[in-house]
Amino acid sequence: MKEVTIKINGSAYTAPEGSTIFEAARLNNIDIPTLCFLKEINEIGACRICLTEVEGVNNLVTSCVYPITEGMSIKTNSDRVFKSRKTNLELILSTHERKCLSCIRNGNCELQKLCKEFNVDDEDFYNGENCEYEFDDSSVHMYRNNNKCILCRRCVSVCKKVQAVGVIGANDRGFNTHIGSAYEQNLGDVDCISCGQCIVVCPTGAIAEKDQTQEVWAALQDPTKHVVVQTAPSVRVTLGEAFELPVGTNVEGKMVAALRRIGFDRVFDTNVAADFTIMEEATEFLQRVENNGPFPMFTSCSPGWVKYCEAYHPELIPNLSSCKSPQQMFGALIKTWYAQKNNIDPKDIFVVGIMPCTAKKFEVTRENQAAAGFTDVDIALTTRELARMIDKVGIRFNDLPDETFDQPLGDATGAGYIFGATGGVMEAALRTASETLAGHALEAVDFVEVRGTQGIKEATYEMSGQTVKVAVASGINNAKRLIEQIEKGEAFYHFVEIMACPGGCVNGGGQPVQPGSIRNFVDLRSKRAQALYAEDRGKGLRRSHENPVLQRIYQEFLEAPGSHQAHHILHTSFRSPIEE
Repeated sequence: MKEVTIKINGSAYTAPEGSTIFEAARLNNIDIPTLCFLKEINEIGACRICLTEVEGVNNLVTSCVYPITEGMSIKTNSDRVFKSRKTNLELILSTHERKCLSCIRNGNCELQKLCKEFNVDDEDFYNGENCEYEFDDSSVHMYRNNNKCILCRRCVSVCKKVQAVGVIGANDRGFNTHIGSAYEQNLGDVDCISCGQCIVVCPTGAIAEKDQTQEVWAALQDPTKHVVVQTAPSVRVTLGEAFELPVGTNVEGKMVAALRRIGFDRVFDTNVAADFTIMEEATEFLQRVENNGPFPMFTSCSPGWVKYCEAYHPELIPNLSSCKSPQQMFGALIKTWYAQKNNIDPKDIFVVGIMPCTAKKFEVTRENQAAAGFTDVDIALTTRELARMIDKVGIRFNDLPDETFDQPLGDATGAGYIFGATGGVMEAALRTASETLAGHALEAVDFVEVRGTQGIKEATYEMSGQTVKVAVASGINNAKRLIEQIEKGEAFYHFVEIMACPGGCVNGGGQPVQPGSIRNFVDLRSKRAQALYAEDRGKGLRRSHENPVLQRIYQEFLEAPGSHQAHHILHTSFRSPIEE
């Protein structure tokens, strides 16, 4: 690609032709602030914080959308630029609810950070007319407070472009513009899929997950409750970011140690339930192969995807695997098998899931998720909520020793770990399905064709004389494209994995919030996923069916994969909202 020579603040630099000023500056280690820009998602120059001077151009330009040209001379640090940015911040604050001390994003707010950097402390514009909006907590998983919204439109863009749902947008015009749903409906009354992608891109505290940590604290302090916690595969490679560790750091041992110090009675690993998911899902898939369909079989691990399927493609519900997600399978096993083994009444067991996903909060409320007669999982917390619990207790997370999960539900195979990355469920299922068809162990366990952060991946495998076509999609917009190809007859697959969040659970809506300055230039999905694949490679057992704990529980309780007992405990049902 042709390089263009430019000057920034008097020094000469080069950058690829076609770059914006914003990108060219970053490539040369100069950060230009922004509150709205998200690369390839929200490139609209709305916040006006990235203003810069260009020689020969009278007005300041928005650097995030202004392309460089040969010989261009740019100033990012002039007095005029600084004054303009400060004035824009003051104008944003003039309509902003400034309850920073009690805000969920206090200390991790992009607006707060910039106001500090530009010494914004006066109230020149604060006493004028203002709009007041009702607090919307109608949704199960999140709330919206438009009084803290800065109209950056990041949430709107990610909902429409990345997730293809588009249930929010800009309502009204001018001073009355605000983010809302059509006809001013509450979030709980529209077909939001609960993915939480809007939360992780919001620069302020205008939208956030519903914090349920107080309910967990109450359970921990209740002497009649046996409180069990489970942690999803991806949480161990993202939690460290909340404590300023590098992206992709695996903190499994410190996470377990922190959970014990918080006070949980047992600390278990959801990865074990992921192994159970593979046994049931692979069995279900092989039954469909034997009965010639219906194809494709879609995975059902991602509650955001399941919710999207039910609301937008109810015709595909028969194609969904009937398996519960690993979170729900784990809760079901705790309140049945584990309760029996330990002589505990399931009504006295309180199961907490630590999840990368806000849709898990919705999932625990679904019907047919109570194998023991009590809800399988009582509370689903996000990675962010766990970080806040750790802070509240005063635990020095980075100084903790590494500890291991409790037994017997603490040892998983490598297949369970890779569930957190897009393609991981597919690869784990292929490992077991291929060996089941072959009737013996196979040397190769890596199905690299379904790995990577691409939005859609496909592969064809020959398995003991059977040709198996598979596809993987992450991000609902990619899932929508794939479904359209399938329904038009342009593509055929036997097995399809779909994750609602782009990149899979490592990029879930409940993961630590990273500012635009990181999201625009660091491949969060890849770095987090690499840590999971590294864990998989280091495991002695890498196929779900090799897990001795799993084998034991099938022998003494579940009978066999796909049995009547296994279906009662580990499977569920789905239905369109139209049927309700």
